[in-house]
Amino acid sequence: MTIIVGLTGGIASGKSTVSNMLKEKGITVIDADVEARLAVDIGEPAYNEIVNYFGQEVLHEDGSINRPKLGELIFNDLEKRTKLNSIVHPAVRARMDEKRIRAIENDEKIVIMDIPLLFESKLKSTVEKTLLVYVDEETQLKRLMERNNFTEEEARSRILSQMPLKDKVSLSDAVIDNNGSIEDTRKQLNAILEEWDI
Repeated sequence: MTIIVGLTGGIASGKSTVSNMLKEKGITVIDADVEARLAVDIGEPAYNEIVNYFGQEVLHEDGSINRPKLGELIFNDLEKRTKLNSIVHPAVRARMDEKRIRAIENDEKIVIMDIPLLFESKLKSTVEKTLLVYVDEETQLKRLMERNNFTEEEARSRILSQMPLKDKVSLSDAVIDNNGSIEDTRKQLNAILEEWDI
């Protein structure tokens, strides 16, 4: 019986670090961000829809989608953001479902669905357990500024566009406090997997 676990966090919370730790253990991780990139590859149905709606100006010279440019277009425009989501989200979900079904057919003990906006997108019902990677606001801000060379204002606006991590704690089955060292995070992850008998 395969357990489907939703892994989530917030921007610069360290979710990718935990995701990599799970992969190192040989656990299948189906990453929504990776599938989102693949879903909009040249020639994919979602790619064609995006170009039809947003036009050629969202493309690089090689024809691939210019994600930063598209991000700028939708960041402050709810209508365009909603349209993009209506194109990309179903394509991503279909790709993730296909991989999840394959993992279940292979009798894998656990499958991780790495979904940054698990709660915001109302996808909690698609998983059996939820694992949150948590950091406090100060740490999140500092890490995001360092990682992306953002000003404090740029970093804050990105963080504020997501549900606060502290609000996700009560919605989660297990929480990894990622304010400390990598080793501390690894210990917490191992303890959770042990508790879940994985």
